[in-house]
Amino acid sequence: MKWNPTQLAVFTALIFLPVIVSAQEKNDSLSIAGKGEERNVMLNASDATKPREIQIGLPSEDVNVYENGLPAVYSSAVHQLSRHWRSDASLGKVGLMNPMESAIKTGNIAYSVDSHSNFGQKEFKAVFNYRTNTFGWQNFDFNISGGIGDRWLYTASVYQNFDPGYFKVRFTDFSDRTQIYHAGLTRLLDNGKVSVLYKFSKSNALGSMVNSAPFIYVGDGSVKEIPGFALGTTSYAPIGGEFEYMDILDGKIKKGRWGDFTGNYAHDVTAHFDYNFNNGYQLNVNAKYMAAPRADYCDFGGSSIFQATAVDMLYKQGETDPYIGLAEGRRTWIHIGKVSNALLTAELNRRFGAHDLRMGVNEWFYHLDYHSSSFQWTGTVSPYPDILVKRHEDGSASQFYGFNELSPEFTKGYENKLALYATDNWQITPKFNLYFGGRLEYYRMSADQIPFSRYPGFHIGDIHDYTDSEGNARSVAIEPRNVLKNKLNYAATLQGIYNINNHFGVTADATVATRYPRINEYAGTGPSEEQYKRVTIPLVRGGITYRNNWVDLTSMVTYISKSNNIDQQNVTKPGTTQSKTTLLIYGIKTIGWTTSAEIHPFKGFNLHALLTLQKPTYDNYFIKSPFEGVPDLDANGNIVKEIPQILIEFDPSYQLNDHLRFWLSFRYFGKTYANLTNALFFNGRWETFGGINWTVNKHLDLGCTVVNFLNQKGASGTINGAELLSKEESGKYKNYYMSGSYLRPFTVEFSALLKF
Repeated sequence: MKWNPTQLAVFTALIFLPVIVSAQEKNDSLSIAGKGEERNVMLNASDATKPREIQIGLPSEDVNVYENGLPAVYSSAVHQLSRHWRSDASLGKVGLMNPMESAIKTGNIAYSVDSHSNFGQKEFKAVFNYRTNTFGWQNFDFNISGGIGDRWLYTASVYQNFDPGYFKVRFTDFSDRTQIYHAGLTRLLDNGKVSVLYKFSKSNALGSMVNSAPFIYVGDGSVKEIPGFALGTTSYAPIGGEFEYMDILDGKIKKGRWGDFTGNYAHDVTAHFDYNFNNGYQLNVNAKYMAAPRADYCDFGGSSIFQATAVDMLYKQGETDPYIGLAEGRRTWIHIGKVSNALLTAELNRRFGAHDLRMGVNEWFYHLDYHSSSFQWTGTVSPYPDILVKRHEDGSASQFYGFNELSPEFTKGYENKLALYATDNWQITPKFNLYFGGRLEYYRMSADQIPFSRYPGFHIGDIHDYTDSEGNARSVAIEPRNVLKNKLNYAATLQGIYNINNHFGVTADATVATRYPRINEYAGTGPSEEQYKRVTIPLVRGGITYRNNWVDLTSMVTYISKSNNIDQQNVTKPGTTQSKTTLLIYGIKTIGWTTSAEIHPFKGFNLHALLTLQKPTYDNYFIKSPFEGVPDLDANGNIVKEIPQILIEFDPSYQLNDHLRFWLSFRYFGKTYANLTNALFFNGRWETFGGINWTVNKHLDLGCTVVNFLNQKGASGTINGAELLSKEESGKYKNYYMSGSYLRPFTVEFSALLKF
């Protein structure tokens, strides 16, 4: 790989200049509970605003970030995490729950970010963070905290993000404009404290409207740029103007503008109570009410890129000659939601000799009022694509079509989780530790849904005429129907650690968690009564540990699976723009081997290294083809798309002295399949970060971080329109024009931290 002079200069500066990583990076090196392992979860090569997903062999179910013991957002299916939570100066402590803890405390098996607010202290403190990058990003946040008399503490924070993105978006000034405000008071008690925190967030972010691009799929797992279209730094979103859509609520054709449906704001009030009883019990209570009267976002998707000719009767706006050139069928979904929740978690802890007991209760109530509308359009394959006009044989013309044909959604209702859980960390002998726990959850859900297949012109109140499978004429009124469920979910975990001697040990654990379909899974057609089944996720791990004065190593074999996974998939007829929506229920299973090590061979140097080999495969995955001439898809045994089989992390750092620290982070993601049939794939890729820390004095830190310093320009995720492409047809897709998502481009970020 050849580097240009600018990259060489920047990388040289990265290695030799006295600069420091911001306080955000300091907070972002998170410890897994019970382990010394560190994971830089905020170093995300796909999105700078949210934590990366730590792979456990399954696709992520939802956001896994907790704030003061409660979900930062209850569900990111509508109210997205990055609209209401950022890793900023309002946080006093950030940790990471392992899958065992997460299963018992939350019911979800995953690595989960566990953040806690800065409640204040008696002495006055102020922290100010400023960040910018080579693309014009401006970000700052600050926190002030202190005491009022002997019994009161206060804290207040402001977070402001002005991110133009990596290219100019013509219909708005910022790709991400987010504001978050915190304020809190704490009353100190003789044996504890009680706090009240208020949080307000307001966010306009474009998300998937701007994170896809066209490229040439070479055919060997690599991609190359289309001439004139720099991958990652060129906009594939339209310049602007009005669009038309059909409101799913009433069937009326309405007009909007790009960027009008990206607004979010929310109010959040949290009460926090800590108390230490004289008999050794510790009580921790967190309660929160959050209301998001507006939780909207807009999605873009694509289908197949084709060569438009005069026969297609496509025209640029205002032109009389037909458009001849590359074009792609594009999809747009407008999501409109209102969300509120009332959450309570209480925990009681006590040590009894060799036992460390925890008992807890969750009472989590979530209300959702959500609908989406979809439409399609055809655009040129070019920077700032034109929306083409389709002229019809009857003399009419239109730019937008296929209203609500592709997975428009609707649901209104609530779900409630009432759970009891308990754990015990039992040090049986100095060499043998046993950790075990259980969770029992009563789950109630009431959802208004529309359990009918979608078609062009689909909306509430429509009378749909159709022919059933036996050839009989039928008609049905499109109206919401209520689904009410009362179920029991459970989770359990058991872990044993035995230290054979001062160096070697063995460890094994088993965890299982269950759940039933959630309210957001009824936004589409939803599972029928026959399809409504318990989702079960078992995780089993076992291996060895070795540690001495310079290395701490763990090597484990892992098995994890998930049954009855529900997914609503838009599938495209290969080589066309014809698409249909289908509901899928299937399983996934993964067996893997992971070795993780913390190595510090000499003073100041530390290396975190991780290797994972895994094989995630589909189970009972079948798609009945909705297209004539396209065979059904049986994906049983296929590798799960987007999940790599090889993962490598390599994070060296060197503390030169009390002022200077150098660090690098390399992550390798092996070959990933880009469609369900495993016909198309992306080669392995490196995600790279680096920086230098300089503590100027006790008041000032300065920082520099380089993102993607190897300047990888590969695509990632899935390839639009290739869902049903067979392996036999894959040979046709050499040097083929496609569209998909991509990595963040080479970026240099600078930061400053002031402390008083």
